[in-house]
Amino acid sequence: MSERDFIPVNIAVLTVSDTRQLDDDKSGQVLVDRIKNAGHRVAARHILPDDRKQIADQLRTWCGDDGIDVILSTGGTGLTGRDVSVEAHRDVYEKEIDAFGTVFTFVSMQKIGTSAVQSRATGGVAQGTYLFALPGSPGACKDAWDEILVKQLDYRHKPCNFVEIMPRLDEHQRRK
Repeated sequence: MSERDFIPVNIAVLTVSDTRQLDDDKSGQVLVDRIKNAGHRVAARHILPDDRKQIADQLRTWCGDDGIDVILSTGGTGLTGRDVSVEAHRDVYEKEIDAFGTVFTFVSMQKIGTSAVQSRATGGVAQGTYLFALPGSPGACKDAWDEILVKQLDYRHKPCNFVEIMPRLDEHQRRK
């Protein structure tokens, strides 16, 4: 059996913050650097304030863009009143990837112990696009990428990965 070839995917990065700009967006930059180092393409990058409607609108816009396969947001997954990224993501999801949050919590527990319970990291699918809401800390973005996403976004990863089912994510819309 021959090895699979790497398939680069187009990934958009959304930082959710009331205070960050591109020049001090450490978490967004961690994701951009890891995306590029893995051989993928950064299709878009944006910073928005902690506003549920604005976040959901941006996610929908990117989901409708054929040049974007995956959306990673960072920030707004905590428990405070301003943390609305999870709600915005769920406003957009057609299907939630429940195990993403579970696996992220497992990874986080090994790094930060029981403080991992404060994260609401989530993943889902909408319009044939994968979406993941990650915490706003650079360490959490590294953990999510290094322990989960770099593997699941690599077509060569076995026994299965997100890339191999990407063409079928929106098959329900094509059925006659």
